[in-house]
Amino acid sequence: MPDLLYRSLTEITSLLSQRKLSAVELMEATLSRIDATHETLGAFVALRSREELLAEAKTAETRIAGGEGRILEGIPLGVKDLEDVAGLVTSYGSVPFKDNLATRDSIQVERLRAAGAIVVGKTNAPEFGYTAITKNLLFGESRNPWNLERTPGGSSGGSSAAIAGGVIPMATASDGGGSVRIPASFTGCFGLKVSYGRVPHGPSELWITDDTSVHGPLTRTVEDAALHLDAVVGPHPLDPNSLPHPGLSYRNLLGDLPTGLRIGYAPDLGYAAIQSDVAETVYDASRCFVELGHRVEEVAGGPPDPRRTWGLVGAFELLSKLAPLLPERKRDFGRGFIQGVEAGRSMTPERWGQTRRDRAQLSQWCAEIFERFDLLLTPTVPYDPPPARGPFPSEVEGRKQPWGSVGCLTMPFNMSWHPAATVRAGLSKIGLPVGLQIVGPRHRDDLVLQAAFAFEQARPWSDEWPQL
Repeated sequence: MPDLLYRSLTEITSLLSQRKLSAVELMEATLSRIDATHETLGAFVALRSREELLAEAKTAETRIAGGEGRILEGIPLGVKDLEDVAGLVTSYGSVPFKDNLATRDSIQVERLRAAGAIVVGKTNAPEFGYTAITKNLLFGESRNPWNLERTPGGSSGGSSAAIAGGVIPMATASDGGGSVRIPASFTGCFGLKVSYGRVPHGPSELWITDDTSVHGPLTRTVEDAALHLDAVVGPHPLDPNSLPHPGLSYRNLLGDLPTGLRIGYAPDLGYAAIQSDVAETVYDASRCFVELGHRVEEVAGGPPDPRRTWGLVGAFELLSKLAPLLPERKRDFGRGFIQGVEAGRSMTPERWGQTRRDRAQLSQWCAEIFERFDLLLTPTVPYDPPPARGPFPSEVEGRKQPWGSVGCLTMPFNMSWHPAATVRAGLSKIGLPVGLQIVGPRHRDDLVLQAAFAFEQARPWSDEWPQL
């Protein structure tokens, strides 16, 4: 049954709704595939009971047979282990939270379940999503289906490994500095970091002030992502930053990309050192939009390098959550992780002021870019996926790679709130996926999806996946 599980989410929903596939058959195939790939991919870290899952699949079959099937009826769903599912542990990949049993679903999971999806279990993530390599002290590392010696990225690495590895048709992901786009790029998937507020956060015991992180789809195709979004967007009273419903179906508008767009191409944002074959692959992918009748112009320079500001603010925010456990539980956390978190103690009023000035400058640069252009293209990640257990490269082709290099092209758009997607641009010289990032104006998630869909139609990738 692996061929079934490599099909797109939209194909599988169609098969289910037409009763050419049963929800029970799909669930059984999914559970078998999870078992078969657990040792190689390490994508899942917790599962609900087989009896519960098959009973829910049987109920989904009954709903479909009675003409009451919802848009995701019977679809097995993996949930990233930074997000709550009632009755399952949310461990955050962290030893002190290994028994942190969730009492209710996150808003996103609640909405996906309301659309008919069946939560199968939790997918692996680095400790508190803090790095772009998915490994932790509780569950070990996840591995890239394209090359098991490499990482599938992070922090949504368990989800990306499961999607690219034909394990499950749908999984949740989140992106605070590239955590949807980096793993999607490393595994050849599609990933969308939505506009801030597009998918509600929460519920949370702390008022959310970390305004760089969003939930977003990580899927095999662009249409799959649009289907995911259609099920989860819209305001929620527990998230004061959640946006109004866009009043449209993203899936229905995919084919409506305007003609004659002005598109900027920024090869390195002025500060990134890009692996040469990655640069060549992404440049070639950008030419696709010229072939589609749009005007593409290279953009020199870029915004202020966001890495230092992004890292300090994130550490300060996470320290506020974990400080009550320190110093007593300090040795239970990963050493590199807690060292990074405690860097948040260096925050001062002066440094806080500087982070706000940095973001204002970034916002100004983005405003100028989107006065000139309708979309912006960049590479998604500067280099091939690192080893499954790390480390990140300290240099590439003789050029130094400083801290945060893996997210240096994705972080700016978390801090500026612009929607940004990654599509598979091609393969590097060693046969690993390379991502093209497509960035749009604030709140124009529809335009980003339309551009990604047009690219996917011109250069399709969804029939090419690694066979384990």
